[in-house]
Formats: sequence, structure tokens, C-alpha cells
Amino acid sequence: MKPVAFDYERPPDLGAALALLGQSGGKLLAGGQSLGPMLNLRLAQPELLIDLGGVAELRECTRTADGVRLGAMTTHAAIEDGQIPDPIHGILPRVATGIAYRAVRNRGTIGGSLAHADPAADWLPALAALDATAIVCGALGERRGPVAQFVAGAFQPALGDDEILAAIEIPAPSAAARWGFVKICRKTGEFAQAIAAVLHDPERGVLRAALGATHGAPIVLDALTLPSPATGGGEGWAQIEDRLSGFDPIERRLHRAALRRALAEAGM
Repeated sequence: MKPVAFDYERPPDLGAALALLGQSGGKLLAGGQSLGPMLNLRLAQPELLIDLGGVAELRECTRTADGVRLGAMTTHAAIEDGQIPDPIHGILPRVATGIAYRAVRNRGTIGGSLAHADPAADWLPALAALDATAIVCGALGERRGPVAQFVAGAFQPALGDDEILAAIEIPAPSAAARWGFVKICRKTGEFAQAIAAVLHDPERGVLRAALGATHGAPIVLDALTLPSPATGGGEGWAQIEDRLSGFDPIERRLHRAALRRALAEAGM
């Protein structure tokens, strides 16, 4: 199939993009790796497509006082290839490299992935485990919030109709931090059946995990929930089972396996 007829605009800056969005209620286009097929299948039928490819400020990546700020239009390939500042000790390229195929990574963007809000996407649990912040711009100005709360449900980002995800800020772990990231899928490039991301940073007193490929938002687990090495993890696993109670037995087993492997990678 082919898309329905639509108008097309490519605004030169964020202000112009917000103005178009506020006036028309159009559909935003980032990398197009998810929206393109949806248009062809007519699952999305916008009257106006607003291409963010010409908004240079959405591609800006800078170091911050305690980490890095990535523009929402930063591609997976740019992260994979080390074209951005990396005070995160190689964690971001590790995640980016496993996303789909290189052709997808060349065009797909970190902001587009978050705004699409596919529960099986890699960035959602990874950024939630890193305690990243989403920066959203709209007619009323800028607002900020945890990436872990950016998704209201499957394919339901916490974005207003007149808002654009502009950037993501990620705090830098200490040099001693350990990272675990495990994705279970049938073969490379397929959608994940389970994802687990774990950050263990004893110097900063941080132990956090996030489970992806859920039924909606990632499941975030903190040090009080995660299994304790000292006790063998009995109580922690019981709490995790409660968080997975809405999943079928195979899904629960896959998520448990992914989390165990990610914890082991993170030295837990």
C-alpha cells in the first residue's frame, strides 16, 4: 500500500516546528524508520507531515556539568560511531550497536525511538536505568521529566499534541560503575522479547535496573527491589515476581533470565 495524500513541511528551527504543530496538529517525522511503514500501511494518516530533519538544534550534543545532553534527532549510528561526547563510559554505543540493522541505525533517532514509545525499543529501558531526563518543548515553554515516566503505555508517549521531545540529558556514572545490558530476541534485528538494563555504581550509591519489552512503560527496579547478593536474592526475586504478575509464564521466565544476565554483567 501507499500513504494517503498529505501536506509536507520542513521547518528550519524548533520555533517554526512548534508553530506548525500548534496550528495544524500535524505528525512529526524524525528518522522515519517506524513512521514510514505506518504511513505505507495507512496505520497513520496525517494531513500534514512535519519533517524535523532541518532543525539543527535538535542534533546538538553537548557535555553538561554532570553528564551529556543529546539532541532528540541524534541518530543511533552517530552514537554507535562515537560522534557524540561520551562521559557515559561507552554505555551508549553499546546499546546503539544492538538496535535493528545498520541501515535503520543510520536514519533512526534516539528521540524518535522514545516518542514512538514501542515497549520493545532498546533506549527506553537503557535510559530509564541511567536515570535520564527527557526535555520537552511546547507552546508553554520547556518541561523536564524522567525518561522512566515518559511512556504512559504501549505507543503512548507522555507528549501533548503541541509538544516536541527536544533532548535527553544523561548523568555520567563514576569511572568505577558497571553496566549490564541484555536483550533476548530470536535473531539480530528482530524486536526484543525481553530486555534488562542494570547500572551498578557503588561510588555514587546507585543500583538501578529497568526491564523493557514489557506491556507498556519499562519496569524500573531500585536497590530495595533488586536481589541482594548477601541473601541470595530470595526476597528481591519475590518482589520482582510481583512486578511481573501481569505477564504470562514464558514472558516472566524471559524477563528473569535477562535480568539475571544483566546483573551478572554489572558485577552483582
